[in-house]
Order: sequence, then C-alpha cells, then structure tokens
Amino acid sequence: MSFLEVLPIALLGAVCGLDFVSFPQAMISRPIVGATAGGAILGSPSAGLLIGVVLELLALDTRPFGASRYPEWGTAGVTGGAVFASVGAGRPGGLAVAAFVSLVTAMLSGSSMVLLRKLIGARAAVTRELIEAGSERAVVGLQLFGLTADLLRGFILTLLAVALAVPLARGMVEIWGLPATFSNAAVIGLAGAVAGGSLWKFFTAGTRTGWLFLAGLVIGLGFVAVQ
Repeated sequence: MSFLEVLPIALLGAVCGLDFVSFPQAMISRPIVGATAGGAILGSPSAGLLIGVVLELLALDTRPFGASRYPEWGTAGVTGGAVFASVGAGRPGGLAVAAFVSLVTAMLSGSSMVLLRKLIGARAAVTRELIEAGSERAVVGLQLFGLTADLLRGFILTLLAVALAVPLARGMVEIWGLPATFSNAAVIGLAGAVAGGSLWKFFTAGTRTGWLFLAGLVIGLGFVAVQ
C-alpha cells in the first residue's frame, strides 16, 4: 500500500486511539466502530464490520480501570478492519490473519500507553512548581501535551501496523491451507468463548450485573419487536 492509501487509515487510528482514554471518550474507539470505519476507507465496510464483531467479543474481557494495563483496542480495531478489507473477506485465512494482527497491535499499543503515561508524568514533574502555584498556562500546556502525544502515538502505531501487516497478511492468505469456513468458525468460536467467559465473571461477581444485563436484553428485544 502507498503512503497516501495508508494515511487516512493512520489518521483514523490516531483519533480512535485518542478516544480510548484521553478525549473525548465517545466510544468511537470500540473495535466494532474502528474496524468498520477502517474497512470502509478501503471500500469494504462489511468486512470491517465482521472483524469488528470478532474483536468486540474479545475486547469484552478488557477492564480499563484506573492505572491497570490493558490492550488498546482503538488502533487495533482500525488496523484489523483495514487488513481484513485489504486481503478480502472471502479469502481463506483472511479473518484469522486479520484477528491475529489486531491482537498484536492491541498489545503493542497497550504497552505504548504505559510509556506515554511515564512521559506525561515526567513532563508533570518538570512543571510541578508552576502547577502547584496555580498556573493556568502550565495546566493547560500539560493537558495539550498529553493529548498531542496520545494522538501522535495512535497515528504512528496505526501507520506502522497497517504498512507492515498488509503485505504480510496478503502473503499468508496465499499459502493458507484450510478452507475459509473452518478457519472463520475457529476464530469466531474462540472469540465467543472469550466473551462468554467475560460475561460469566460478571454474572458470578455477586453484584446485580446479571439482572441489569437481563433487563437491558429484555428492553432491547422489546424495541426490536416494536420496530
């Protein structure tokens, strides 16, 4: 892929990566959103939607609480959608390869968030005296520094991931030995198992999560029936 083809995908990954934690946290970083948009840029939103559903099932086990370490699914979703659309949704091994690329991207991107936090912490330490003195300029400057660094982080990661993964993924599907039906079923089955395990932990946590889930399910089905 040329740089001009990868550029809009990288910009989308930057926005989704920024949304994951920093701003505006509007849920556009969810894998199903980022992957669908990434596939749409390459002319195949349906392929992006399919890989997005798979990644969404895997992402259900992520607990982004406090300073815990977790995969970053914004850039991973965009990368997965772009890779899957690039190799072709109907190609044997396409879904498996795209899912693998997304998981690797999510882990690397999650590690980059740890480095970003350390960088912001170091910047805060330098301006600590100004912040404690109530300097509005220092506070705003630190916030803008963090947002800009996070945006750049997502852009670089998505750019490198797509540029490196697309040719490798195309080569993998050329030598893939299993029919698409079997490999797709394996990927979807594993993703469903991860999602099921995540939901089971919620339901057995001794809270009202299970009842709230069932209430939401009933309400959602009610809206569908009315429509």
